[in-house]
Amino acid sequence: MTVPKTSVLVLDCAEPEALAGFYASLLGARTAPAEGDPDLLLVAGPSGALLGIRRDPDRVPPSWPLPDGPEQPHLRILVTPDALDEAEREAVALGARPLAAETTAADPASRTTHRRYADPAGHAFVLAATGRTANGAPAR
Repeated sequence: MTVPKTSVLVLDCAEPEALAGFYASLLGARTAPAEGDPDLLLVAGPSGALLGIRRDPDRVPPSWPLPDGPEQPHLRILVTPDALDEAEREAVALGARPLAAETTAADPASRTTHRRYADPAGHAFVLAATGRTANGAPAR
C-alpha cells in the first residue's frame, strides 16, 4: 500500500512575501502561510497547482540559462497560444525579467511558444503555450 503524499515545488528566496505576491498575481492564485512552518508561504492556484515560497536569507539567485549547460529545473506556466502575449505582458509588468525567446523553424523571425523569464528573486520560469486556443481550436 502506498502512503498518500502531496508534493509542492518550493522556491527559496530572501523575501518570500514579495515573491509569493508575484506568483499569486501572475497565476490568479491566493497565498497562505504553511501550517507549522513560519518561513513557508503556499501559493494555491485555481487549477489546484501548489507552489511554496520559503524564506532563506542566504539564498543566492541562480544563473540561468547557462550558455553551454543544460536547462535547470524551472517552473513552467501553461497558457493558451492566443493568450501568450498577454501573459508575457502581465509577467513583465509584475517584475519578471525576460531571459530568452526562441524562434520557430517555419518563421525564424517569430517567437516560439516558450518564453523564458527570471522572477523577481531570480528563479527561472517559462510561459509555454498549450496545444489549444481559448476557444478550444487547435493552435497553428
